[in-house]
Amino acid sequence: MGNELTVAVLGPGGVGGLLAALLSRAGHRVICLSGEETARTLRTDGIRVRSAHFGDFTTRVEADTHLREPVDACLVAVKHTALDAALERVPAPALADGLLVPFLNGVEHPATLRARYRPDRVAPAVIRVESTRVAPGVIEHGSPFAEIDLTGTAVPRTRLDTLAETLAAAGPATRVQDDETATLWAKMSFLAPMALLTTRYGVPLGDVRTRHRDELTALVEEAAAISRACGGPSDPARALAGYDAFPPPMKSSMQRDAEAGRPLELDPIGGALLRAAERHGVPAPVTARVVGELSAGAHP
Repeated sequence: MGNELTVAVLGPGGVGGLLAALLSRAGHRVICLSGEETARTLRTDGIRVRSAHFGDFTTRVEADTHLREPVDACLVAVKHTALDAALERVPAPALADGLLVPFLNGVEHPATLRARYRPDRVAPAVIRVESTRVAPGVIEHGSPFAEIDLTGTAVPRTRLDTLAETLAAAGPATRVQDDETATLWAKMSFLAPMALLTTRYGVPLGDVRTRHRDELTALVEEAAAISRACGGPSDPARALAGYDAFPPPMKSSMQRDAEAGRPLELDPIGGALLRAAERHGVPAPVTARVVGELSAGAHP
């Protein structure tokens, strides 16, 4: 790969749109993949970013409904609920030797993607950012940070390093992590308790950590035990300290989906947690109850 990369972005929403715009502004060729209507808007208007951290700017991108040529990397920034349909836009022969970089919640998707694409080109990533698509091609980046952990057990290290350097130069602080399992479980065990409880009770994190602290603590401890059994990190005290440091009005993306009447990522987060618990014989009664209540539609 030379200095300028060609990067496809599947799902130019809050995360995908922000990364597409930053990469394009840095001089890389960016092809956004979406439905025809969004693609038309992006081709005409580009992507407009409003960000106190990266500045307010508009940048041009290419846009199409399907990947039709090889790229250095394809960033997958759709939700699990839309993944199967979205992957039809990225035929494996078109991707060829390109990296497939899923920015998805959960821990089960890398195996799914490796069954469909070259296993040694699937490079899972974790992003910490608050970024929202407010209209097609209009992105509001709210957090004073954007941090990416890039991993991929079988991916050649030079490929990961090149992409990480490219992303970091474009804006987000990006690190390559050696341990894929630990990287994915660190995010999963931190995300799941907050997502499940903010959604179950329909309240922001500040209310969850005060009014539902016992449940939050129990979920954090269960998630940490499951993570440890799967080869991931386990530090419940650190997770709780992390929640306590967040601003009280913070909401999870699952909660925002529930408020908007969108499908919930309940199975890849709560379901995957329970499947891992069962596989390793780790008791998770509180997680099972909360996931069951959410499955039954118990959220405001």
